[in-house]
Amino acid sequence: MDLYLFDFDKTLYAYDNRKRLPALSRSTGVSEYHLAKTWWVGGFETRAEAGEWPSSEEYLAQFQRVTGAKLSLEQWQAARALASTRIPESVRALERASGLGTVSLLSNNPAPFAESLPVLAPDVTAIVGDNRLVSCQLGVRKPDERAFRLALERYGATAENTFFTDDSAENIAGAVAVGIHGHHLRYVDGVPQVGEMREAIEAFANRTA
Repeated sequence: MDLYLFDFDKTLYAYDNRKRLPALSRSTGVSEYHLAKTWWVGGFETRAEAGEWPSSEEYLAQFQRVTGAKLSLEQWQAARALASTRIPESVRALERASGLGTVSLLSNNPAPFAESLPVLAPDVTAIVGDNRLVSCQLGVRKPDERAFRLALERYGATAENTFFTDDSAENIAGAVAVGIHGHHLRYVDGVPQVGEMREAIEAFANRTA
């Protein structure tokens, strides 16, 4: 059985942090500048994605320690939802892949995302079910080759029978380095070229035909 791995942000859903920061600022009463400088520029989100704070409770506690902003999971979800917009053609491509083999997310994100996906993207959750690999749970972020090897191990898949799509060329390179078939989702004038993704999925599915 073939395995199809999909990135989430900017692949299945568009993402814009410029919409998220104002919502976080309104919820916490802390300025956008302070939140961005302390948490994101300070590298804490990247560390969270790598699993340093593996639960939502630990993440939110660390967020408060670093920024001084108390944030509930519901507030985190609301701000994240504002920054995320469904790419309908990509979700349809995911659904198509689900009829060809096993589908799973492989996403760089922190613990609240892993817990909140059914709230943030119920359509994606309905397709992938429990097949959601998030970097905070793996303990390693893409493009590290270990992330891809752990994904293969999780599903008992071989690299040659695995397809991966992501908007990051660097992440695609990490997948290709372990022998996975990678497709880079290109953006042209801000528009994701989902037709190319769909063609790549079909080509992979028919590679032995």
